Amino acid sequence: MSILEKANHFLEAILETADRDLDDRTVVTILGNCVNDGGQWNMFVNIALKHGLVPKSVMPETLSSSATGSMNAALVGRLRVGAKRLRALAAASAPAADVAKARREIMKDVYGILRLHLGNPPARFDWQWTDDKKKFHREKGMTPKAFMKKYVTLPLDDYVCLVHDPRKTSPVGRTFTVEYLGNVVEGGLVTYLNVDLATMKDLARKALKAKEAVWFGCDCSKMMHRDLAVWDAHMFEPDHLYGTELELASKEDRLLYKRTAMNHAMLFTGVDEEAGRPTKWRVENSWGDKGEGKGFYVMNDSWFDEHLFEIAARKSRLPALLKKALEAPPIVLPAWDPMGSLAE
Repeated sequence: MSILEKANHFLEAILETADRDLDDRTVVTILGNCVNDGGQWNMFVNIALKHGLVPKSVMPETLSSSATGSMNAALVGRLRVGAKRLRALAAASAPAADVAKARREIMKDVYGILRLHLGNPPARFDWQWTDDKKKFHREKGMTPKAFMKKYVTLPLDDYVCLVHDPRKTSPVGRTFTVEYLGNVVEGGLVTYLNVDLATMKDLARKALKAKEAVWFGCDCSKMMHRDLAVWDAHMFEPDHLYGTELELASKEDRLLYKRTAMNHAMLFTGVDEEAGRPTKWRVENSWGDKGEGKGFYVMNDSWFDEHLFEIAARKSRLPALLKKALEAPPIVLPAWDPMGSLAE
């Protein structure tokens, strides 16, 4: 459902910008991001609230869900053909009914491609499992929304995305969004609240101590040893190897000069502290169980400072000033801003 909704969101953006030239930077950005595997926390919430959720056993992995290249290539092809059609109709001032009909035809084809690669999403399903006390359970005829209502206990509407963005375009204590960043047309905006690192760490620690995992977004490619399952800001010293400066010193400059951007989301599941300060973070990743950590990684706190950008945190745990800040309309950054990169 996520990719289906993204496709519809893409078509909405194409129609909203149909009066602009094809080489307009916003149009170029939209066409370059038809559909993809990435996503923001708010996008997950939009999907869950609209469609519900199902256990993985009910809709297991397929070859295409594990390796999406061929499926996404087909979807991108159909959507760009569709974009040309919709822009042509708009240029000809076609009746709204004709535009809507063309859009429905495109979405019908998108659904067909997804169904071929992934199968039909279950409308109703039976589910059975044995709990940690060896007690057997069975649910019959459940819908995705009924499953979510009964078994998803986290209050999804109590979460907000906090980011550490040191650029002047995103003042601390203000909300912002990225133009055309989203997935469900009628869903909530992808909105960020910019905070300092100390606040972000404090809220992450409080959640972990309350036995809640913490979703986060980062640039996972930096200073990583995959076999040892470790992230450390001082893992390697390539400047010494090559005898020249290879990296910009500040997170702000790395964002401004396209040397970093969020590219992966994971979960914090633990934190190690000394004298009340975090030193290491336990990370649950989604890359399988190979390597030293068997699916879990250790992130040194130094790495958090340099390469982590975002967490999802409960609004109810925010300081009063930050709660108040959520009421202000967000600053709108352009569609190509790097803070939208996790959804690409």
